[in-house]
Amino acid sequence: MSTSVIEPGTKLAGRYRLEERISDSGGSSLWKAIDEILARAVAVRTFEPGFPRVAEVVTSARAASRLTDPRLTQVFDADDSGESAYVVSEWVVGETLEQMLAKAPLEPGRAATLLYEASEAMTAAHAAGLAHLCLTPRDLVWTTGGTVKLLGIATDAVLGDRYSDDPAGEDVRGLGRMLYAALTAHWPGAPDEPESRRSDLPAAPETGGVFHAPRQVQAGISHAIDAIVCRCLGIGDQEPLTTPADLAKALRGVPRTPLPLFAGLGSAPPPAPRPAPPTRPAARPAADSQATQQQPPASQRPHRRERAPQPARQPHPEQQYQHGNIQQAHTSPPSSAGLAAHAAPRRGPGGNRGLLLGVAAAAVTVIVGLSAWALTGDDDPGDNDPPGPGASQSPPPAQPSATQLKPVGAVAMEEITQGSHDSQINKNPQAVMDGKPKPYWETQTYTSGEFGRYSKGFGVTLDMGKSVTVSSVKINTPVSDVPIQLRVGAGRTLDALKTVGEERARPGGFTISPPKGTTGQYVLIWFPSKGVPPGFKAKLGEVTVYGSPG
Repeated sequence: MSTSVIEPGTKLAGRYRLEERISDSGGSSLWKAIDEILARAVAVRTFEPGFPRVAEVVTSARAASRLTDPRLTQVFDADDSGESAYVVSEWVVGETLEQMLAKAPLEPGRAATLLYEASEAMTAAHAAGLAHLCLTPRDLVWTTGGTVKLLGIATDAVLGDRYSDDPAGEDVRGLGRMLYAALTAHWPGAPDEPESRRSDLPAAPETGGVFHAPRQVQAGISHAIDAIVCRCLGIGDQEPLTTPADLAKALRGVPRTPLPLFAGLGSAPPPAPRPAPPTRPAARPAADSQATQQQPPASQRPHRRERAPQPARQPHPEQQYQHGNIQQAHTSPPSSAGLAAHAAPRRGPGGNRGLLLGVAAAAVTVIVGLSAWALTGDDDPGDNDPPGPGASQSPPPAQPSATQLKPVGAVAMEEITQGSHDSQINKNPQAVMDGKPKPYWETQTYTSGEFGRYSKGFGVTLDMGKSVTVSSVKINTPVSDVPIQLRVGAGRTLDALKTVGEERARPGGFTISPPKGTTGQYVLIWFPSKGVPPGFKAKLGEVTVYGSPG
């Protein structure tokens, strides 16, 4: 029987108003709904009449509601006593692992971090006697709030009618397959597996029924993390990992890259080889294999005995993104002491000619300097009049110049006065920092003024990665003649973000300059409700922050 007997607008238990059907399969439907008592979005699972495992799903949901690990989706309510059974859980907003991998594989350090968090969460579930049994890349979410969420603990297995005599082994294999996918953007699944275990990612390559190891599919994966995946999936003859706790322990031993604060992990190109230091003709101990691979060919090595000039070391692009640093190359002349030391001739045995020449040169330098001081100086040490034309003077100290600062993430914000959250604002807050004029971040359209009095305002917060000095912010928007505020602060809440400037929006772009010395890690572009006309939809294009790091 179709689940269409339950339609949008249906209210369950007098409080959960169904708004949008997200999926419909296997005799149950997942809805986005509003808990009208707590005024928040929730996920609601409903069942068609005659669904055979309703009681089991409700029982497993009630067991999952006792889990306390924040990386596991929270279950709020479950009931099968009335006419319509339902399960109510946390509404998770973010990007699934499968969505991330539709673009490219993750950088190995980030893949390791993401699956380490998932493994620890699954370990907590198993400690409470609960399992998943049907993990796919759709079940792992990096939320807009900067947290890992694992969906469907306990309930998905019952919905898919899956059982196992070895739940720990089944789940560690599922985690291992997700790690394989994160590293390669390929899914190591059987072609005949049930829908609940499928993925839209390309199938992992195999030979004779055995999947290729991740290092055979994607370059840049270390032997250590490759071995962990193979141990999860039984590739090769290494000792297998048998529980999620084993996998978490193994992942602690490999390099892991911190995750960004917000959804949209993206991927990074493999790190470019660093220039290898020049080698001396004299023999030296052999370097490790990685350094040997980075050694330039002999034809490119310097032949002088002196050390060749080294290029400034640049941070890896991932590090720049993660910490929000703006790296500028600075070159400065070597000190006079350094030049003298480098230019001084060596004294041969029994000869002091070079030393005498050096002393004579130093004496000449002192005499010339004293003569210049006598010609341009003044007998009165207290006279601060500026020197006349042509006189030598030291330049003023360099002032830090404003430069474009790159944020590490963006998240939508709103301040609700009544009703539910705006369902539009979390779709693409990253649009304000993607370097393109379109698409826009936007809200819903509000037919009455001041956002229909449902909200006090909407905006997007840019996370700069660390505290920065903000000198100006350029805002591109297609809207006009409504107030837009600039708020800066050390925290992500509205209370922590101080209003430091306000302008009337002008299509095409305008700039807000805060008071000198404005600092903070978070920069909020805010549409306050006051002055917003009827039929208005807030929109933001590219937002560019100028200032100086630190």
